[in-house]
Amino acid sequence: MSFESIGIIGKFSDASVADAIRALAAHFEAKGATVLLDVDTAALFPDIRLETASREEIGRRCDLAVILGGDGTLLNAARSLADHDVPLAGINLGHLGFLTDISPGRMIECMDQILRGDYRVEERFLLACSVVRAGTELSRGNAFNEVAVHKRNAARMIELETYINGRYLNKQRSDGLIVSTPTGSTAYALSAGGPILDPTLDAIVVVPVCPHTMSHRPIVVDGASEIEVIVGDGNRDHAQVTCDGQVTFPLSAGDRVRIRKQARPVRLVRLPGYDHYELLRAKLNWAENPQNR
Repeated sequence: MSFESIGIIGKFSDASVADAIRALAAHFEAKGATVLLDVDTAALFPDIRLETASREEIGRRCDLAVILGGDGTLLNAARSLADHDVPLAGINLGHLGFLTDISPGRMIECMDQILRGDYRVEERFLLACSVVRAGTELSRGNAFNEVAVHKRNAARMIELETYINGRYLNKQRSDGLIVSTPTGSTAYALSAGGPILDPTLDAIVVVPVCPHTMSHRPIVVDGASEIEVIVGDGNRDHAQVTCDGQVTFPLSAGDRVRIRKQARPVRLVRLPGYDHYELLRAKLNWAENPQNR
């Protein structure tokens, strides 16, 4: 696949990405590619003279989108480009870097590999989420990592009923419930005690957050499942739903949060030698011992 048009999306409100944007843009243009800079990123750097484009335009016009930032930046980009088949390559200017796995020091070298076609595409799925109140859909969104139904600022638990494909699973009092993709199993779900899933699995993990009854445990269901979470009557305005920790909608008693796999996948660019298990060892310090510190 040739890359005639390349979009660049930078980390929000981070001036440190400017030099990387300039270096990448100059390199791509020297290779004969058209470069489009995300309009929100361009607003931070008015001195960078590149054609600007909305996320919709990047998805429609570009053969590749390069994400400069951390995993949060890539999550945001993935959701906004979800209706397009543009592959995403992530350069890690953030912290953990599970998704943005290209190091800044190898940025140009890795981009040249990709431009030569020396890469593979890995498909990951998103979750589609809708909030229904009294039979009317109030909100919808998508999530690359997880949809979380959780308490707001009140120092009290919330009550939730969960159904899988219309079948009753349980009722729980807890701080919330996380419905996660395999990609998100190393994010919030992991912090709440959920299992790590291989990112290529067609599965969804449902993880309670600090349940009052300790027998409520994480459960893994088929990726084609529809999960429905109903907010209990006693919660009034103490609950909310959040997609990837970035998009939030307040919930009321009786609201139904419906979650299922989104039809179109996210396409991540992977370089030769990429090893998910090696990434886990590095990011989670599994290989660390007192002699190695």
